Amino acid sequence: MSLFLKQQDTRTPLQKRVAEELQERAKEKAKIDQELPDGVTDSAYLRDTKQTTSLAWVWALIVLAIIVVTIWLIIVAIS
Repeated sequence: MSLFLKQQDTRTPLQKRVAEELQERAKEKAKIDQELPDGVTDSAYLRDTKQTTSLAWVWALIVLAIIVVTIWLIIVAIS
């Protein structure tokens, strides 16, 4: 513990310069990341699409019913 308390900043000028350059690069990269589009709301694949209607649950029930009937038919055919 005493070594930690007595420790001083012993960086060489080269180490200080490299650390500053790395910090600058990190700041520049953070700026670039903030400027990039999020890739969802401004993507071209959203053009000419419409939002899901309130009847989507009906399609989910139809798909579920088809799966259940298929499983039932397989079980009946096996036995």
